[in-house]
Amino acid sequence: MPLLQLRQVDYSVGGPLLLDQLEFTLDANERVCVVGRNGAGKSTLMKLIAGEIKPDDGVIQVEGGTRIARLAQEVPQNTSGTVFEVVAQGLGELGTWLAQFHHLSHHLDVPGNTDAMADVQARIEAVRGWDLDRRVGDVLQRLDLPEDLEFSALSGGMKRRVLLAQALVQAPDVLLLDEPTNHLDIESIAWMEEFLRQFRGSIVFITHDRSFLRALATRIVEIDRGKLTSWPGDYDNYLRRREERLHAEAQENARFDKLLAQEEVWIRQGIKARRTRDEGRVRRLKLMRSERAERRELGGNVRMELADAGRSGKRVIEAKDVYFAFARRPMVVNFSCNIQRGDRVGIIGPNGSGKTTLLNLMLGQLQPDRGEISLGTNLEIAYFDQHRIQLRDDLNALDNVSEGREFIEINGSRKHIIGYLQDFLFTPDRARAPITALSGGERNRLLLAKLFAKPSNLLVMDEPTNDLDVETLELLEDLLGDYSGTLLLVSHDRAFIDNVVTSSLVLEGDGRIAEYVGGYSDWQRQRPRARAAEKPAAATLTKFEAATAAPKKKLSFKDQRELEQLPLRIEQLEKRLGEMSAAMNEPAFFQQPQPAIVALNQQLAALQAELEVAYARWQELEG
Repeated sequence: MPLLQLRQVDYSVGGPLLLDQLEFTLDANERVCVVGRNGAGKSTLMKLIAGEIKPDDGVIQVEGGTRIARLAQEVPQNTSGTVFEVVAQGLGELGTWLAQFHHLSHHLDVPGNTDAMADVQARIEAVRGWDLDRRVGDVLQRLDLPEDLEFSALSGGMKRRVLLAQALVQAPDVLLLDEPTNHLDIESIAWMEEFLRQFRGSIVFITHDRSFLRALATRIVEIDRGKLTSWPGDYDNYLRRREERLHAEAQENARFDKLLAQEEVWIRQGIKARRTRDEGRVRRLKLMRSERAERRELGGNVRMELADAGRSGKRVIEAKDVYFAFARRPMVVNFSCNIQRGDRVGIIGPNGSGKTTLLNLMLGQLQPDRGEISLGTNLEIAYFDQHRIQLRDDLNALDNVSEGREFIEINGSRKHIIGYLQDFLFTPDRARAPITALSGGERNRLLLAKLFAKPSNLLVMDEPTNDLDVETLELLEDLLGDYSGTLLLVSHDRAFIDNVVTSSLVLEGDGRIAEYVGGYSDWQRQRPRARAAEKPAAATLTKFEAATAAPKKKLSFKDQRELEQLPLRIEQLEKRLGEMSAAMNEPAFFQQPQPAIVALNQQLAALQAELEVAYARWQELEG
């Protein structure tokens, strides 16, 4: 018996139906990945299954007793409280009582709290709620979460883990995950992959991370032009069969269009077409016209082209025995490399490990304490910033890219700015929309459009894959593969790294940076076996088992105070970084004397390094 079924479900948000006569069935222990273009209706399908919205038509049938929990794509802005309190919210009113009891039990010295705790305890006992309290504790242990830490003090990746715990505490039969790997580093993605493989229940998930998809999915369902199709088997089988289907569809459409054109020529012959014996043919033509008008064409693909600035010198970046520390913490130790023209270098490491600091050192925006870094000649640098601070919120999409120009020149070809943005799937209306109205994927495409309009021979890309759909990711891979310049790439998308880079710089901790041939998978094969063999028993432990095997160290009063103050410190640093970066994007910035520009660049790099140290210190204290 299926856990849930959707039968002939329609849903509209204006215009053509977003979901049209949808048919979907989910069985026990399935792991189903929903794929489709940005805006195709994937998140809407999740909300329909979760019961958060109602269909315009059709039936959604859930087997009696089936519990459904959903992890949303974005962290809710109004989420507050300790980790325990946020997780307990998944249990509804009883969870609120448990959270109150937990809070009061830690503040018994406050007058009145003892009586209040007794009242809450009586309510919990009346509904036999202590079993669920133990369930909250078990889930916190399984996910290695600190129950008393404030939710607001957590990193983006840890917040998503807490929200996953909030969903799991409901003991769901069906778990809905919308982009669960967003803002996670590679280590965290690998942890979530392994955790979900062991989940006893059905999973419906959305992801653009192809490695994550291949590791988890037992079935693929695709939403395309309002219709849902199911593809048993793995992702590669889906890609192969989808290509066959699209080819057959294109051939059928071409045959239909040719016949329709012939009938249109016939009807224009006048009197012959209106004879009584041909009335059936006229009716068939009207039906064909109606069918053609209702056809929904496959959405266009992004058409990207990089403006070429000409060849740089053969040597692009050379580093010799570089050492850099911030606040006495070594960030880079004895680092040497030689990057040549045409190299495509991936930079791999966990959040807060110093990837941005390494980029700033390599680009000369930050000076090493020891050692030497030299840049080659004739370099034209284009920088893709993961925080998209190059996009001005007070301008629309068109003005962000045009910068006052009416035409864009790319490799000798002249394009009107509207036509250029249409290559990146921005309609004229969307191009004139406020940038604040754009989705995350649209903002990323807009930043790519802005970046690629600038001639370059050294392309620096910091997390360019966030929020992009799979088709755009694959086109970007092809473009970077054909790029004649040099590429420095920071990404947590393992498949993207594998498909683009020729070598990798891996931040291995304590300032060590090792160089490997190839991408992420090549690094996994080449990494020293001795390091993996240092603790052979620990290698088989899950994070939960490792955490329970050794109790966490209790923080001193001074360290606890520092941990409480770090979130505000990080927020202040990020705000200053944003303000400085915005000022440096103004045209007037480059009218200053060169020494002033260099000094401000160094201040920006120092701020970034300070931010990374703060993140690293937070992780150290939290662990």
